[in-house]
Amino acid sequence: GLKRLDTAERDGDRVYAVIRGLGTSSDGRGGAIYAPMATGQVRALRRVAAAAGYGPGEVDLVEAHGTATRAGDAAEFESLRQVFSSPGGPDKAWCALGSIKSQIGHTKAAAGAAGLVKAVLALHQRTLPPTIKVREPHPGLGIEDSPFYLNTVARPWIRRATHPRRASVSSFGFGGAN
Repeated sequence: GLKRLDTAERDGDRVYAVIRGLGTSSDGRGGAIYAPMATGQVRALRRVAAAAGYGPGEVDLVEAHGTATRAGDAAEFESLRQVFSSPGGPDKAWCALGSIKSQIGHTKAAAGAAGLVKAVLALHQRTLPPTIKVREPHPGLGIEDSPFYLNTVARPWIRRATHPRRASVSSFGFGGAN
């Protein structure tokens, strides 16, 4: 279960991961329940970075919401691209991108929790997990000109010398709740 770090350490629990930051926002009055807006998602992602105390350039894995809907994936990917692309940041294709939905389908309200579990297990097992059932990302996303690569095979997660392994979970809700 989730516990405060000091409580888990006091209780002698095994710590699989530490959540450093959370971020939320609202797109405001949306036109429809399934009409996400990248601007609200960017706001949420930037709040996460501020709360965590480190920038997106130190994240090696993004567990995306990834619903495989044209509007949802385009908005999510654009928001991730805006936040993770920065002048002077790492070169292109340095951050693994995946979604648990490729393995288990969409779990509706539990999707964020499922993505969190996958990210925590990836950190604990020091393995970048695969996204399955995808051979090529949608060409309209332009992933080749972004900080991301689609990780399609399990591979060892080699820690960068500058920081510990870090993952981020992107999970957006209905009606503009981010």
